[in-house]
Amino acid sequence: MKILALETSAKACSAAVTEDKQILASCYQNTGLTHSRTLMPMVESMLKNADLRMEELGAVAVAVGPGSFTGIRIGVAAAKGLAFAAGLPAAAVSTLEAMALGLAHMDGLIVCAMDARRSQVYNALFEAKDGILTRLTEDRAIGLSELAEELRNNPRPKIAVGDGGTLCQAALTQAGVSCALAPQRLLHQNAVGVALAAEELAAAGKLTTAQALSPVYLRPAQAERLQDRKKKENGT
Repeated sequence: MKILALETSAKACSAAVTEDKQILASCYQNTGLTHSRTLMPMVESMLKNADLRMEELGAVAVAVGPGSFTGIRIGVAAAKGLAFAAGLPAAAVSTLEAMALGLAHMDGLIVCAMDARRSQVYNALFEAKDGILTRLTEDRAIGLSELAEELRNNPRPKIAVGDGGTLCQAALTQAGVSCALAPQRLLHQNAVGVALAAEELAAAGKLTTAQALSPVYLRPAQAERLQDRKKKENGT
């Protein structure tokens, strides 16, 4: 099954098509331009240059979060539109799991991290061994100090990955927890990982519909938190 995947959870934007774990096409951009401007032209150009048509695809996958609220909304909306228009099933992929798949060949504890502000990261832990990735925690928002304490007595080699990887690695090192940083070429989120994760979902019969796709934020947006605070202050 050919799977078209989209990744817009952070600053970088990417799209890819895989089939049976082989990359047929991919496009990646990390120039700071808005995803609303770059994503769809990127997808259209990639498919055209690879001589691929939507009717050849088996599913549309997208990183549904956690990550940038705006970025995730753009990616999910695009995936819903593409899947619905082509009558294709969809795959809702964890941003953190997709990035971990890029390091499945590096034995150790994969510490996925995205900057969640306020000294927190969106995080999940995975064990990579002999090319097999095993999830150890659910996706979560966790304080850097709390994460350091959780990992302090874990003897396995640790590798931080994700757009918050540098922040996480620095905080862990400062707390006395040894942690390496993923190679720069594998550090940031990439749609290839989303596609590979989607292949696993398809094999397990866990695809969904375009209508059912929805973002996963893990915590409310800043605007929602401010609104709730004002309601409490006003006693409403």
